Amino acid sequence: MSFLLKPPNKTLYSLSILTSTLRRFSSQSAAVSNLFPDDPTPAYYDDLSNAAGNSGDLDALRDTLNKRIQDGCYNTKRTFNFLTSTSTIDDVIRTLSTLNPGFTRRSAFDSLVARLCRLNRVDDALHAVETMARVANSTPTAATFYPIINLLTREKNFDHARRVTDIMARLGVQRNGTVHNLFLMAHCFAGDLEAAAGVLREMEEEGIVASTRTFDALVMGACKAGKVEGAMVLVRRMVDEGVPMLYSTHMYVIGALLERRCFKQAVKYVESFGGKDRVLDAEIYGCLGSKLAGMKRVEEAMKVLEEMKQKGLPMGNKLQNFYERNVGKVAKSER
Repeated sequence: MSFLLKPPNKTLYSLSILTSTLRRFSSQSAAVSNLFPDDPTPAYYDDLSNAAGNSGDLDALRDTLNKRIQDGCYNTKRTFNFLTSTSTIDDVIRTLSTLNPGFTRRSAFDSLVARLCRLNRVDDALHAVETMARVANSTPTAATFYPIINLLTREKNFDHARRVTDIMARLGVQRNGTVHNLFLMAHCFAGDLEAAAGVLREMEEEGIVASTRTFDALVMGACKAGKVEGAMVLVRRMVDEGVPMLYSTHMYVIGALLERRCFKQAVKYVESFGGKDRVLDAEIYGCLGSKLAGMKRVEEAMKVLEEMKQKGLPMGNKLQNFYERNVGKVAKSER
């Protein structure tokens, strides 16, 4: 009569983990309020892993990390929130080294690296990567290094970030477009166009095609350096080559034009991209209107807001209040 037996339920297995976890420690967690979910969620497993981590029950942590992937509940930025210091990092790394091989193990290490970077523990993050590759037999990918390089480049610690790319090469991990773009964005944010040009040369040598984020960084860099004409050339190239634009790309150009008090050009720029995407229209018209209002350019701002009204575009509360305060004044001044 075995055909009458129901297949194992993933929730029941998850509950066995929870039961053993609760048996090992008595501290309450958010998971306790939802003991029997029909379908476990990533948040449910995050609660389990953090309860296990806070109690020091590494066996329960191992079981939870294994089972969550089997249930299709991938790790999140909350998975290792129980790590607030690095006193237990070696124990956690050893535990991750015993997880199911393949995606489960690599995903857990990637999540741990991201958590350590949020704690500003770059050396510990690199230690985790080295263990992942040498001891845990789990091959890191470029994505494993994203949080490390992002942290270092944001802190303008480019020498250290370059050494990390050397570690990548030693481990057989190739730099991809995202890695280059992290360097590019940091250099452009700092207004160092020479260093940015160096990154572009490296990308060209490695056969990496410029992406949306590459152009976004370059436009930002040009605008920060006061080279608005150069930014416009880049935007035209994006249009000609069919490269999608981020909202931020438009914001950089609009902001740079207004800083140079090129009000008419800013309006023309927005109008040239208007009418194609309603969400984009709301963003760029709203950005222009808000900036003009902040600059006390009431007449220009009201013209933009009137157009938003005609197009039925939504306004934020501040912009709506500005419009209502000034609509009568502008009408009187035009008589």
